[in-house]
Amino acid sequence: MTHSFSSIDELGDNYGFRKVRRTMGVEAFGVNVIVYPPGQEGFFHYHDFQDELYFVHHGTARFQVDGEERILGPGGLCHVRSTTPRKVSNAGGDDLVLLVIGGAGGYVERDGHLVDEADAERRASFSFLPRRNAVGRPKRNERGK
Repeated sequence: MTHSFSSIDELGDNYGFRKVRRTMGVEAFGVNVIVYPPGQEGFFHYHDFQDELYFVHHGTARFQVDGEERILGPGGLCHVRSTTPRKVSNAGGDDLVLLVIGGAGGYVERDGHLVDEADAERRASFSFLPRRNAVGRPKRNERGK
């Protein structure tokens, strides 16, 4: 299989792990969704080899890492190196939904290629487009204020 599509809801309706890698055929890295009920305390854990990147999709996460505690909401990110103990808990009153990506072995240098070279100019300008708010104005911090 060269590609697959799914959604968090299609992966299950349970609390705990929803197996993304196995379900979608991902082989290059580990990836799961974890759903915590309100108030669920996590467990300190670490890995032998794989770093983890946590993305808060929904809810409020409390991360405890290396003596530091941080509360993150939707859009929040936390990276933890493999052997560093960490604990993730649900600090809110709603379900906490995390996307967790794990990997080892390092970054693969830029190896992407455009299929149609005619897209090169449009691709180059894409990174410089200002984000807009709901009424179509540039976001405040992108107007220099």
